[in-house]
Amino acid sequence: MARKQPDITVPDLTGKVAVVTGASDGVGLGLAARLAAAGAEVIMPVRNPRKGEAAVAKIKQQHPEAVVSLRELDLSSLGSVAALSAALRGENRPIHILINNAGVMTPPDRQTTADGFELQFGTNHLGHFALVCQLLPLLRAGRARVTSQISVAANENSINWDDLNWDRSYNGRRAYSQSKIAFGMFGLELDRRSRAAGWGITSNISHPGIAPTNLLAARPEVGRTQDTAGGRLIRALSRRGILVGSLETAPLPALYAATSPDACGGRLYGPSGFQHLSGAPAEQAVYSRLRSEDDAKRIWQISENLTNTSFPAALSTTDPAASR
Repeated sequence: MARKQPDITVPDLTGKVAVVTGASDGVGLGLAARLAAAGAEVIMPVRNPRKGEAAVAKIKQQHPEAVVSLRELDLSSLGSVAALSAALRGENRPIHILINNAGVMTPPDRQTTADGFELQFGTNHLGHFALVCQLLPLLRAGRARVTSQISVAANENSINWDDLNWDRSYNGRRAYSQSKIAFGMFGLELDRRSRAAGWGITSNISHPGIAPTNLLAARPEVGRTQDTAGGRLIRALSRRGILVGSLETAPLPALYAATSPDACGGRLYGPSGFQHLSGAPAEQAVYSRLRSEDDAKRIWQISENLTNTSFPAALSTTDPAASR
């Protein structure tokens, strides 16, 4: 007998504009489909147009009335981030929900982004950091809920402050953890700065637990020619309903964090089951590695410098203008 999958009720999102990164497959596709089914207009910025078109077709097949559209975005290129942000600002439509979901995980060998950053740090954290900064006028106009997807790996290892780009030595798992720790601190710091400056944005963070997504599958673009042993094990456990979640449950924490009237800024949401690996979404304690406000301010400043972006001064509440 198949186990009953947990689920949540998504409120009516008619009239809302939602942006979901990484929505061409996996968790992101599940998020985009659920948001569209609830009435939101969903913008799907994707790196691979072919996969994006297939994702749109799948959503339309499930929800014929869905309003979904594609945009181009490669988070490993700050130029691509700037181009998408400029295009959306040109459309001048408020964004009400932003789910920063896209990511890459553990390339076997060190790779770099178009701008020379270690691929995971540059894509998972810096690309999203720049995207939020450059979309800030639209997020403020929509009094947006921003949910940033981290990982259980943010509860492991640390920030490699002396070698953020892993130039001297490379460890794929530790570099992945660093990218998610930095991104988690950003998501929490964004909420603090919004409250201090009156930006009107609510920012929280989520993680999907463990589920059989494509992050550990064969990914030629990151130098992985076959599925990892860990990925194969996760799929086997998921099929049997043991410990880990499924592709149906993995989107739920981010979906809850981004849409529930009970979800708050500055909080972490994840599965509520054993070790937060699977189960219904719920608030959980923020990981210890994400709690230092000093570290969050430090990574924020470094990120502004590396991406050549600048948020408005946190102490200024009088100027509603766009970030530079």
